[in-house]
Amino acid sequence: MLRLGTIVLGAADVRRAAEFWGGALGYVPRDGEVSGDWTVLVPAGGGSGPGIALGLSTTPVQDRPRVHLDLYAADAAEQRAEVDRLVSLGAERVDWDLYPEDPDFVVLADPEGNRFCVIDATHGQNPQDTP
Repeated sequence: MLRLGTIVLGAADVRRAAEFWGGALGYVPRDGEVSGDWTVLVPAGGGSGPGIALGLSTTPVQDRPRVHLDLYAADAAEQRAEVDRLVSLGAERVDWDLYPEDPDFVVLADPEGNRFCVIDATHGQNPQDTP
């Protein structure tokens, strides 16, 4: 059986991307340092989760990428706090014209322009449905 190991993102500035994603997710360089053309970040302290590989790329960022990351927040308050924290780390809000009427997600772009979403995992749930 296959398992997800590493998610690979392109970056024009691998060091800047590693600083952002390390701060965003609490990840650290797998090999102890970040090179200018390739690095893999892993959960700090041996935690679980897929690695994030950052590779030097000159390919332009897609406005509507076919693949992106979804980061889950426990509720709407945590979603707001995390969006603010990610923006303080260098993310930018994306003026997304495809938002539904009552979205559970916020579209952001990392400092390289790679799009990702922060999801309110409880959006639309009845409070009695939440553990």
